[in-house]
Amino acid sequence: QKQLAESGGGLVQPGGSLRLSCAASGFTLADYAIGWFRQAPGKEREGFSCISIGDKTSYYVDDVKGRFTIARDSAKNTVYLQMNSLKPEDTGLYYCAADPSFAVACAGDRPPPDYWGQGTQVTVSS
Repeated sequence: QKQLAESGGGLVQPGGSLRLSCAASGFTLADYAIGWFRQAPGKEREGFSCISIGDKTSYYVDDVKGRFTIARDSAKNTVYLQMNSLKPEDTGLYYCAADPSFAVACAGDRPPPDYWGQGTQVTVSS
């Protein structure tokens, strides 16, 4: 069965760090561009970071630039999202998506990425 699965979410205090994982099973994640998305309470899901096949290109929205970093571990068929200096407004359900197209992986639609994970909750609160 081909699927993506996020993990690593949890409750963290403001200023803290978390590392999310996006693990693939049944297919090779290195063959895909990866996008990270989050959905804050009462808001629509939005993309904030993505990385191309081969890791030549990465993108971060201004709000997370310098705080979040995407990294691949091809041996583990996993992509990580290191999140530092977390803020309460980073709270939300975090998803990863995989698609051969960098544009689709970043946008999350038009068309929908080949794979979506089920999401992992991140809560930043004191």
